Amino acid sequence: MAAVSGLVRRPLREVTVRDAINQGMDEELERDEKVFLLGEEVAQYDGAYKVSRGLWKKYGDKRIIDTPISEMGFAGIAVGAAMAGLRPICEFMTFNFSMQAIDQVINSAAKTYYMSGGLQPVPIVFRGPNGASAGVAAQHSQCFAAWYGHCPGLKVVSPWNSEDAKGLIKSAIRDNNPVVVLENELMYGVPFEFPPEAQSKDFLIPIGKAKIERQGTHITVVSHSRPVGHCLEAAAVLSKEGVECEVINMRTIRPMDMETIEASVVKTNHLVTVEGGWPQFGVGAEICARIMEGISKKLVLEYSQAVVNIMYLNTYRIKRLKARSGQTTTLNLSCVQFPGCSCCSCHWC
Repeated sequence: MAAVSGLVRRPLREVTVRDAINQGMDEELERDEKVFLLGEEVAQYDGAYKVSRGLWKKYGDKRIIDTPISEMGFAGIAVGAAMAGLRPICEFMTFNFSMQAIDQVINSAAKTYYMSGGLQPVPIVFRGPNGASAGVAAQHSQCFAAWYGHCPGLKVVSPWNSEDAKGLIKSAIRDNNPVVVLENELMYGVPFEFPPEAQSKDFLIPIGKAKIERQGTHITVVSHSRPVGHCLEAAAVLSKEGVECEVINMRTIRPMDMETIEASVVKTNHLVTVEGGWPQFGVGAEICARIMEGISKKLVLEYSQAVVNIMYLNTYRIKRLKARSGQTTTLNLSCVQFPGCSCCSCHWC
């Protein structure tokens, strides 16, 4: 402990990502009796990754439900329960297994609110580990951020640390739309400092808002989930070389917080995206496309307008000089941008 201005600053409490998710679900189960959890081994076994530890003993069989190994079956039950007014949390042992239930996630959960004309909400959470893990081969190593982020009707969040994990799971459970919560298996046991406000039962992180984890002026680095930590480590190394990175933790994949990203890129003029998914049609590709369609196009238009204004101003000045000197021939003015050019704009060709 360090003494600051005569006061003793106590170290922040550390909480693992696993326990943060558990705490968030526990608080929402206690707060709203319509909330329940179902999935493979979530009850008596405390979950495959022990994320639901202790919840079955506290809430019993009716609210913490073990299911057969049939993702399409229990995902369909969860979607139906949501349509009936409950708030299910549907756990996939890994999001790779969600491919067995993708018809329920996309065609039943995501599209129903639109297809019912706004009459039938589907307040459901699909959650579980996402992305590459250790020694689980290619079939269990996919990142589904771009897959589900592509689909209208879904909200998609991707927490990095314990604060993200708790705040986003609670917001997802309270949301009236289907929300996909992409956790990371390798992050479950990692402890992070847990600020006092995150320990409150009222703590929420708004869906659709990114967080600047590190301020910088030279380059913007955008990431989500586990790679955020890698970006912060790289930023610390680059800082020693005089390069200050601004690291943005996306937190939400859909809806994407482009306002925060664009503001950072305007400041740094450089952008790097980092993710655990495949590069083609990925989250980073979408960010780069929006930057090119958004602020880059805006900056080009502003630049072009500035050039036009300069040319107009210099043409006016040339005419005034001619009038004052009584000359009828072209003044011997050259373009400073391209020597030898006879545009007479003085600045730009």
